[in-house]
Amino acid sequence: MGLGGISLWQLLIILLIVVLVFGTKKIRGMGKDLGGAVKGFRDAMNDAEKEPPKLEDDSEDASFEPEEKQKSSAKQ
Repeated sequence: MGLGGISLWQLLIILLIVVLVFGTKKIRGMGKDLGGAVKGFRDAMNDAEKEPPKLEDDSEDASFEPEEKQKSSAKQ
């Protein structure tokens, strides 16, 4: 018994049908695309672990005046 009750012969028949439907060139191209995507994802994950993202500027996002200063400046 194979995966989930599917025997080896059934898997081979399914593989044969897929090759007949799509052709070897298309399957090879899809494999390359999938492999490239997985490699890109792994590289991005490794880069993210090595270097944490840095902010360009160390300044504060915003500065606010205390409420008393705002009220006194609004009265003037």
